[in-house]
Amino acid sequence: MIGAYYRFFKWQLISRIRTKPFPYPFIERTQLFVKRGMTGATGNIYAGLHEFFDMGFLLHVLRDEDMFADVGANIGSYTILASGVVGAKSVAFEPVPSTYNFLQKNIEINNLHKIAKAYNVGVGNEKGILKFTKDSDTTNHIVLEDADNTSTINVEIITLDDFFLNNQIPSLMKVDVEGFEKSVFDGGKNLLANPQLKALIVELNGCCHRYGVDEKDIHQILINNHFKTYHYSPLERELVETDTYNTEENTIYIRDIEWVRKRISSSKKFKILGKLI
Repeated sequence: MIGAYYRFFKWQLISRIRTKPFPYPFIERTQLFVKRGMTGATGNIYAGLHEFFDMGFLLHVLRDEDMFADVGANIGSYTILASGVVGAKSVAFEPVPSTYNFLQKNIEINNLHKIAKAYNVGVGNEKGILKFTKDSDTTNHIVLEDADNTSTINVEIITLDDFFLNNQIPSLMKVDVEGFEKSVFDGGKNLLANPQLKALIVELNGCCHRYGVDEKDIHQILINNHFKTYHYSPLERELVETDTYNTEENTIYIRDIEWVRKRISSSKKFKILGKLI
């Protein structure tokens, strides 16, 4: 608890002195470009891993021969863990140009340009152009016509099936697109059916209603592709199957449980805020 308070007050002081974005130590030898007000990035500063269970799962499952897909990458915390800490290859999709610039900077300052590639595009069920909010940090999202009056930008949309037609299939994919998940999966039917995709980290937190989608339908799509839901405890390296998806945080979906268990049991240890996981 004392350490958490120390990190909080240290960041509050530093972020007031340094008003421009600057690199801050992350996990092991990696860094993240951060500035005051970045919700996800500062969560990493306070907690080591701002999404501890899911990020711990990534660290223990991925290896350097794998591909990781980061759909809705934001500034790239997951991508830096996958490529900068584990050494896996990554493809990261971030639609908002200002956020994408931070994603690119994070790849560059960690010297990951050979194994991590960032794309300034959105992902959906068909190619095209859609409007995105641009001033909402981690909650930027697609705006349908006449849906709201916020400031928007036009963004190119691609599909997962088109992208991975000629690229290495990811072993693990994270999808965090603020309610647009069904469209992402509708455009990735071939990818979802590919057995090389072993596991997913998906956020289903109630945002889908803005697009007239029931999250139970998204969950059923993944169940139909033979994924099951799990909770992971990185400290104990324990996977527990759950009855359904998590409505408040991310959900881990696993299709090849034996492959995942072997990876977890053989993973090296990682130091997070002085503790090994």
